[in-house]
Amino acid sequence: MAGLLVAVFWAILVSFLAVVLVRLAQTLKAATKLVTGVTERAVPLLGEASATVRSAQTQLDRVDAIATDVQEVASNASALSSTVSTTFGGPLVKVAAFGYGVRRALGRKRAPARGTPPPVVVRRTTLPAARRGGRGRGRGKG
Repeated sequence: MAGLLVAVFWAILVSFLAVVLVRLAQTLKAATKLVTGVTERAVPLLGEASATVRSAQTQLDRVDAIATDVQEVASNASALSSTVSTTFGGPLVKVAAFGYGVRRALGRKRAPARGTPPPVVVRRTTLPAARRGGRGRGRGKG
């Protein structure tokens, strides 16, 4: 009787292990299909990503070259500005000062000769505020 119990126990154990192995085989097949599908889709995506990165690198190289050229142009403009300032700045200040001196010298009033009356200065007089005609103030109201 004990032998029969052991045989039944082993039969149940082997059946249980067979079911587990069949399920494990099915899971491995599904995992293999999944990995195959992901690989089939991932390889072209990686190729496209690589091409995109190469294109971006090319564009960055172009932008870097443009930025270098702009920096060089700015440097040249700064050097030109300082050269022009140095070359023309001093003489222009001197010419301006000379012109101011000449205007001032010509604009000075000379002392009147003896016996001539002083010049008459005519000024405009302003009317009181009440007599001045404003822009619509007080008109039409009443």
